[in-house]
Amino acid sequence: MLAKVMSFALVGLEGVPVEVEADINKGMTAFEVVGLPDAAVKESRERVNSAVRNSRLHFPVNRVTVNLAPADIKKEGSHYDLPIAVAVIKASGQLVGADTSGTVILGELALDGSVRSVSGVLPVLISAKRQGFTRFIIPCANANEAAYIEGIEAYAVDSLSQVLRFISGEEELQPVPAKSFSAALECARYGTDMSLVKGQAVAKRALEIAVAGGHNILLSGPPGAGKTMLARCIPTIMPDLTFEEALEVTQIHSVAGELGGEGIISLRPFRTPHHTATTASLCGGGNAKIRPGEISKAHKGVLFLDELPEYSRQALESLRQPLEDRVITVTRAGGAVTFPADFMLCASMNPCPCGNLGSSYKECTCTPAQIRRYRAKISGPLLDRIDLQVEVDGVKYDELADEGGGESSADIKKRVERARAIQRERFGSTRTNASMGEGEIKKYCRLSRGCEDILRGAFERLSLSARARSRIIKVARTIADLDLSPEILPEHILEATSYRRYDAKD
Repeated sequence: MLAKVMSFALVGLEGVPVEVEADINKGMTAFEVVGLPDAAVKESRERVNSAVRNSRLHFPVNRVTVNLAPADIKKEGSHYDLPIAVAVIKASGQLVGADTSGTVILGELALDGSVRSVSGVLPVLISAKRQGFTRFIIPCANANEAAYIEGIEAYAVDSLSQVLRFISGEEELQPVPAKSFSAALECARYGTDMSLVKGQAVAKRALEIAVAGGHNILLSGPPGAGKTMLARCIPTIMPDLTFEEALEVTQIHSVAGELGGEGIISLRPFRTPHHTATTASLCGGGNAKIRPGEISKAHKGVLFLDELPEYSRQALESLRQPLEDRVITVTRAGGAVTFPADFMLCASMNPCPCGNLGSSYKECTCTPAQIRRYRAKISGPLLDRIDLQVEVDGVKYDELADEGGGESSADIKKRVERARAIQRERFGSTRTNASMGEGEIKKYCRLSRGCEDILRGAFERLSLSARARSRIIKVARTIADLDLSPEILPEHILEATSYRRYDAKD
């Protein structure tokens, strides 16, 4: 007897329908799974067998063949356990009259028949809905992911027995109730605030400009100056995630298996990989299933690279393409997958190996050769893609002891959102000034003769590249937006140029 159940495979963030076919014939006792399964899917034979028997059901003693179609797509993950079990039981005649057509089933089985959570449920639901599927059976532990998707009926189950009773009509289940993203947004809280940062007025101003225009930023200063704390405050002054952005971010973290119990990510991601991180961990990959790396996990948020020169040269150079294209394509022997990578890069470093070069409080003990070798770890092309390069000095004791709070993140965030609103009106979308191409720079960033003279002087004095010139203009456009100025003024160019001084250092 033949039975069919619908499930889904994930290729990157895109879902592909998979038909689980179970056929039972006479012959020697066997249980085979075909259709290009990986090791986890092959092992489902033992989990399904035990789960069926421990659910007080009969497992066929004949030859059982399960085919996962289409057979030319690699099947990965444990979420095929539940649909395979349902298909086998249906094919054995124990679910007479049960209609599973149009129902997508996902879930991993424990040996006792209980249903465990699986990764990637949210992107599957979104892809399946796009392809016309609206009815789903998913694990209870993944119910919150389904709660934010409109227009579907998702039924959360905790055991194989419950699934079979529901399919056969013996038990009635209610769909997962819908949840409001605005409610989740109101409960979201960051653990820091810009008002807790003492001093550092220049750095705070630079961070405001960087966030307002979506620019990348480098903080250079001695150890203990507060670079990491400044970086951790960046998400607190970024605009709140929209529902569409939150779904994009949540899909990535769902595939990576890092989604919490809330079912949706309502705070901007802040990823800070260790400096020993490999290129694969940054870009994504894997021997079997291609998973997103830190670059994609920082989508719509911040990728913070502390002690930038300590990262491997190969890892740093891998950032260049996604910084330009806002996506990253990971190619492996099994195929190629494209993940979104629209993040803001924030990097920090010491000005020299000892960290005290330019400090007003300590003397540098490094030789010129040591300083050059240290800075040479960061290539010119990568430095070109960092719009603002800011020097951060130590904080005086009186500033640290001052109990008066500085400007809060909420106040800075209001100015950022006002500048972002101007950019939305300019581009007709959520794009920022940092994403402008050369044609848009000519259209929206017309410079007066005075501005051109200032920029020409900086170009020659700092030996800037053409890309650096364009980025100065983009930063100046953002500063003008913060000042509510329709035109870029000389003072905007001067301030934007001041954030490129690192280019001139030997």
